[in-house]
Amino acid sequence: MSAVMWFRRDLRVRDQPALRAALADGPAVALFVVDPRLWKGAGDARRAWLAGTLAALDQRLGGRLVVRYGDPVRVVPEVAREVEASAVHVSAETTPYGRRRDAAVDDALGEVPLTATGSPYAVGPGRVLNGSGGPYQVFTPFAKAWRAHGWVDPAPTPRDPDLVDLDSDDRATRLLGEAAGTGPAGMPTPGEDAAWRRWRHFRDELVTDYATDRDKPAVDGTSRLSPYLHLGVVHPRSLLADLGDVRGQGAHTFETEIAWREFYADVLWHHPDSAWADLKPALQGMRYDEPEDAIEAWRTGTTGYPIVDAGMRQLLHEGWMHNRVRMITASFLTKDLHVWWPVGARHFLDQLIDGDVASNNHGWQWVAGTGTDASPYFRVFNPVTQGTKFDPDGDYVRRWVPELEHLPGKLAHEPWKSDVGYEKDYPLRIVDHAEERTEALERYDAVRGR
Repeated sequence: MSAVMWFRRDLRVRDQPALRAALADGPAVALFVVDPRLWKGAGDARRAWLAGTLAALDQRLGGRLVVRYGDPVRVVPEVAREVEASAVHVSAETTPYGRRRDAAVDDALGEVPLTATGSPYAVGPGRVLNGSGGPYQVFTPFAKAWRAHGWVDPAPTPRDPDLVDLDSDDRATRLLGEAAGTGPAGMPTPGEDAAWRRWRHFRDELVTDYATDRDKPAVDGTSRLSPYLHLGVVHPRSLLADLGDVRGQGAHTFETEIAWREFYADVLWHHPDSAWADLKPALQGMRYDEPEDAIEAWRTGTTGYPIVDAGMRQLLHEGWMHNRVRMITASFLTKDLHVWWPVGARHFLDQLIDGDVASNNHGWQWVAGTGTDASPYFRVFNPVTQGTKFDPDGDYVRRWVPELEHLPGKLAHEPWKSDVGYEKDYPLRIVDHAEERTEALERYDAVRGR
């Protein structure tokens, strides 16, 4: 009799308590289920990143990762019966879909227990509560309580996992094989080894200046670990532990960014409807537009606003976008084009290899003014001033928008100020930012005054 280790957002061996639990009583089956609901909703970049990550995990497990295609409610009990499993082990899922799916799988397993150990977070959602026993609504007090709560030490890594040989099915193998070659050219190397190499480079070389450099899109100043965190290739608890005695504003800021990720997961845990609906009811009834041509210009990076276009082209090329530019591009869609935030959130989730529904969608709501931000109504990002502030030499824009590579310095952000700004066919601005800012604020005032 064997146990089943059902991998999901925990595709690693190091600091993997659910895997240790599965191996505690003997050999285990290492299973990943290609869920058609999630597979069909993913773009090429996300599929390629998952395929590469699973291939790296399979190698780490000595070629004994079993991949099956189908609804987990059917597939997981089938595998459990196939090996007469004593239990199915998982890391606890916290998203609305994941929780519903796991409840259905648990029911379908019958007498075989679905045992959850650990979660994708240093502190699982729902554990950090305010003095009244309720959830936090604002980040700063949450972060203070999150730090005070603390987290357990990383779990020991099994040296040679005793895994059962079991066949994968042809459809899952074929889909993952086809997806592996469809990723964007700039996609990072998948797998645990690559993740830890990146972490050590960040910890040793970059974290000191992280507090300031993380806002500069032309600089390699961020951890670039979000794609690995998204699929659980590394656990945030492991990073926090390995940060160890590193002190300074950079290390503190990095810890705070981990807290933001956990805050948004907590918000989604307590408010599952906020995945695709406004968290705050104050802006319900807001008038939105659906300008198809303008939305397509935004998606393809042809809005005529250089920092916006650079970000959207980076997304298409790498399956990733710098966080400061995510805010700028999100503000442009929601407040310059007056489009409801789920349109942009769905596009990002389709393209981003680190696209996490809690962080992505609540980040969008923060920008749009419907989420956790306490002062959303007057914040409209100016794409020109944001560009000149955070990319003052224009290096980021010139990297991703070759039509502007001939413009020096800040002129790359304002080609309309140069006699040769459009000589390489860069598109004209599709809207006037000043006019659309006024329109956005008028719409906010109108809905708030009802």
